[in-house]
Amino acid sequence: MGVGREVQISLDAVRDKNLMQLKKLNTALFPVRYNDKYYADALASGDFTKLAYYSDICVGSIACRFEKKEAGAVHVYIMTLGVLAPYRGLGIGTKLLNHVLDLCSKQNISEVYLHVQTNNEDAINFYKKFGFEITETIQNYYTNITPPDCYVLTKHITQTQTEK
Repeated sequence: MGVGREVQISLDAVRDKNLMQLKKLNTALFPVRYNDKYYADALASGDFTKLAYYSDICVGSIACRFEKKEAGAVHVYIMTLGVLAPYRGLGIGTKLLNHVLDLCSKQNISEVYLHVQTNNEDAINFYKKFGFEITETIQNYYTNITPPDCYVLTKHITQTQTEK
């Protein structure tokens, strides 16, 4: 990288025409394969699913789905958040997660949660920096990967007060 060159990290919506980028990233990043429902949910979440580009190279993504809870409340479930290994530590994951947390705050979504494999200390520590807490342990959540157990990490969102 040239000295003094500013590298641009940008986010882009996931659409039908670039859905293959998300599929390729997921294959490279995660030990599980995602089905058509995952991709349908990701597309349906609109602005809550993004691709991250580092100098115009697609290097990361976040994919969410909406879940309706009691009394009509909507929670956001982060299905996946990942950045290719050579691009970690550059703020890309932070930018992706902050994007979703900001949207939740603006849209009065009070809770975001996700599952993390119990041995994925890097991910657990990453989410804890943003105020996520381990709220549950689920035995045998994953099939075909070891360990099969996961933690549920949850963050309660403080709403942004908008001026009328």
